[in-house]
Amino acid sequence: MPMESGAVTGAKTDVENDFALPPQCKVIMFNDDYTTMDFVVFVLKTIFHKNEADANALMELVHKTGSAIVGVYTYDIAVSRANMATSLARKNKFPLKVEVEIQ
Repeated sequence: MPMESGAVTGAKTDVENDFALPPQCKVIMFNDDYTTMDFVVFVLKTIFHKNEADANALMELVHKTGSAIVGVYTYDIAVSRANMATSLARKNKFPLKVEVEIQ
């Protein structure tokens, strides 16, 4: 059966997309004198899906510099992960501070 003119074949076309990508947001974790290093590593592994080495390196960076970017996500995901980290910290009686910054 011959294809009609203008039929979609699955091949890429020269149509321009007129949509903007959502802005990316930084999730920043701050150091404090009470949240344990082990808990910070746990949060980085479970909520931010970092491997053991990356989680430890980020924890050290937060500890030494006072803060660090622990992930860059779209707004909804960044806020969700920051809220999960804060909620988990409060349940464990830690004052861990996590903020979202739009780039």
